Formats: sequence, structure tokens, C-alpha cells
Amino acid sequence: MSKAISHHDLGVAKLIELSLIRKEGCLLENGALSVLTGSRSGRSPLDRFFVDEPTTAKSIVWGTTNQRMKESKFDYLWEKVELYLNQQEHFTSHLHVAQHEEHYLPLKITTQTAWHNLFARNMFIRTNQYNPKNKPCWEMLHACNFVCDTDTDGTRSEGVVAINFSMRRVLIAGLSYAGEIKKAMFSVQNFLLPALGVMPMHCAANVGDDGKTTLFFGLSGTGKTTLSADPKRALIGDDEHGWATGSVFNLEGGCYAKTINLSKTNEPIIWNAIRFGAITENVFVNASTQRNADFDNTSITENGRCSYPLEHVTKRKIENHSGEPNYIIFLTCDVNGVLPPVSLLSQEAAAYHFLMGYTARVSSTEIDNETGISPTFSPCFGAPFMPRKAEIYANLLLKRIEQFGSEVFLVNTGWFGGFGGPNGKGSRFPIPVTRSIVSAIVNGNLSNIDTIHLEILNLYIPANIPGVDNRYLNPKTTWVDSQEYDVQARKLVKLFIKNMHNFQVSSTILAAGPQQTTGV
Repeated sequence: MSKAISHHDLGVAKLIELSLIRKEGCLLENGALSVLTGSRSGRSPLDRFFVDEPTTAKSIVWGTTNQRMKESKFDYLWEKVELYLNQQEHFTSHLHVAQHEEHYLPLKITTQTAWHNLFARNMFIRTNQYNPKNKPCWEMLHACNFVCDTDTDGTRSEGVVAINFSMRRVLIAGLSYAGEIKKAMFSVQNFLLPALGVMPMHCAANVGDDGKTTLFFGLSGTGKTTLSADPKRALIGDDEHGWATGSVFNLEGGCYAKTINLSKTNEPIIWNAIRFGAITENVFVNASTQRNADFDNTSITENGRCSYPLEHVTKRKIENHSGEPNYIIFLTCDVNGVLPPVSLLSQEAAAYHFLMGYTARVSSTEIDNETGISPTFSPCFGAPFMPRKAEIYANLLLKRIEQFGSEVFLVNTGWFGGFGGPNGKGSRFPIPVTRSIVSAIVNGNLSNIDTIHLEILNLYIPANIPGVDNRYLNPKTTWVDSQEYDVQARKLVKLFIKNMHNFQVSSTILAAGPQQTTGV
């Protein structure tokens, strides 16, 4: 048997060329590489495991989110996949995870396909000096076409994501959806950084010309990428960051945006970033010779994606980091149409709503979930990627806010005037309205203003916002039947109170959230 071809640290053009030669995808009219990932077009959380080993076992919250894998099973499967990759053409790159001189992780990633290697180069940090401090290296094997055997490999299905902290290894096999690559390393940093006093965050970040940094927390579909892509502000990153004393730094070197209903009018920065070097993933392509992506066609999935390097964003923070955040925005997508478009949060209320992580789950983002849109709680706006107790992340956030004095806001990008979804009576907040609210926040127009207290939700909302129609501000007034609003608001409050029973927090944090009320 002849020795398999091994490619090392190839550039963008060569990886795309090889992707096309290997028929991994096709080139679109705009120059982006178009690929499909088969039956799995979202993350597979039920197939993710952490290795149960002595150095980390007591610090991981084990359960359905963080499942156990025996060391012996991981070692066996790693060797099996490594042999599999070495017997065929494969691609290796050396990258960094985190743009920070102390908190970066050196990563060697080997993939079975050229396009997955391009994805890694887009999403992680390409550096002229690899591992300058000679840190122990992390290694990832990515074999998308490998088929796991549930009987012998200790997996739930034909695919698996397994993370071994003691060996500094990540194994992804049998899964083509590229988001698994970035989220696996995010999970690694979510475990490691808190022990160093650094807050890992599932958030976007940008900075104004005045040097003031804003964070956008939120789950997929709430608007992190869309709202952080502001032509008047420099983008730091759209999804994963760390907050250390004196610095907010990007864990990544690119963006991974949802493309459903993407338009040049509403999202020009993302639209213009999709060009040569970018990847569209599971996006419908017109059959004509023009090969144009149809972002309104969701016949493949509603979770169509595009990956592009930060260099494709004209106005960006070139250093990939900035100062500590002046403004923090929690993005929630309220399918019930109950929450206001923006609320001002005290430090205690910030801790409360950070632990709640209330939003709507979009079924296409993860496989094996119920269809449609449903309300959910994801602690810290990123529970699927956080191995430690939620209170650890919340306490870190509260400490950082107290020390720096960040202002915190809860912004609803979901519905108003009634229930959301295809059969609901409500309407989703228009993107321009939400953009105007965010602009008011980052320009300081919501600092020290008059507020109105919404008793049922125990939230404080602005009495008015320059440039925003007042009819949007109080959610109750947007419902035709105000009594029905009260009924639904109390139902949501009960869900909040029930969910808070999962956490141990101070009485002051409890008091900052919704309180038990009479009625329904």
C-alpha cells in the first residue's frame, strides 16, 4: 500500500482547489465554496462526551449535556480513527484558539476533507508565530466519513464528539456538520478558563470609535451575529470570547452566521463577507449555471450557515481584542410575545437572567430536538458548551461587572402582540427596530433615563427611546387583549421561578427576578 498523501498548513486557495478536485463541494457565483453535510445539518448534542478521568471528573457536571466516556473506550477509538486517517489523504493545520498571549491554546487539527480544514482555518486563529510560549498542544482528529460501531466503540450512534482533557485531545468522527469543530474547542476553553479567573462567554463583541466595547450574549438565532455586524462599529467577533482583567478577547478568527432569509439590505456585512474563502453550508443553490445561493429556500434546513474569516469584514478590530465591556446585552427570543424589547438590569438582575438564559429553541440548530420553535432555558446563554456548574460562570460574570461597572440590558428579538411561530398572532420585532434599540444602548442614550416598572415581570423598561416608536416599548400595550397578556406573562413567570430552583443563589439575586403572583 502506497503512503497516503498528507497536506500541512495549506492556504485558502489550495484548500479550495483540492475541495473542488475531490468533489467535496462546488464554487458559487460569488466565489464561496458550497458544501452539504448530509443527514445531520446541526449539532448532535446527544453524541458528545467527555472522558471520565481523575484530573477533571469532579469538576464536570455530568448528565445528558456532559456525558461520560471511559478512558479505555476513548483510547481505543482514537487509535482506530488515527489509523483510518493515516491510510488516506488528509489535511493538517496548526492554529490558535483565543487571541491572547497567555490564554491561547495551540491546536493541531487533522481533517479527512479539505473543506473542513478550510473551515478550521476560517474559524480559529491563523498566526505567524505558532505556539510562541511552547505550551502543551491540543490535537483534534476529524474523520467525517468514519462510521462508529456502537457495540465496540462505546458511542450512541455512528457519530461522536469526545473530549479528553488529560490527553488534550478532541475526537470528531462520523459527523460532517462543521459547527462541531468550533463548539468542541469552545467547550474546552469553557472548562479551562474559569480556573484561571477568566470568563468564557457565548457572545459576540464589537467596539465603537470611542473605544467602548459591547457584548451580545445569546443562543443561535437570537441575533448575535446580525446585531454585532454594525457598519458603524468595529467587529471583534460574533460568537465566542473571553473576559480577563483589562481585556475582552476573541477565541476565534472568523464568523459562523446563520443564513436563513439573509439579505443584502438587512445584513450587508454578512452578505458581502460571503465570497472567495468563505463557505456556505447546507444552503440551497439554484440549479441554473449561475450557481447562486438561495437563502430564502430552507428545503435543506433552516440552519443554513456561512463561515468566513474576519478579514472579510471591512470594519473590524484588527487586534481581535479590546477593552472590558461598557455595555452587555442579553439577547432573548421570546416566542410568547411577553417580554419587552429592552429592559435595564441591575447587577443582581443581570446574574438572575444570565442563569436563566431564557430564549426560544430553534429546532434546526440541534438534531434530535422537537420541531418548530419552543421556549427553553439555557443557563449562561450557552449551557450545551459549559462543562462546569452554571453558578461558577454566573459568579465570574457578576465579579467582572462589579469590578468594571458594565451596564446590562435584556433585549427581546422575538415576538410582540401575541404568541409567535407560524400559527401565532404575534409579530416578530423588525430588525431595524432592534438595531435602533442597540444603537441607543451603545451610544449611552439608555444610561440614567426614566424607566417604567413592569410588575409582573419585575423588569424596568425605558419610558422612551430616541428613534424608536413608543408603541413597541411596553409589551402589554401591543396585545389586543391586555388581560390575556397578563395571563401569559404569569405563566412565563412561573416557568422562571420553577427553573430557578435548579440553582443556589443569594436572596438579592432571587429578589431581582420575577416574583410569585396570584392568578393563573
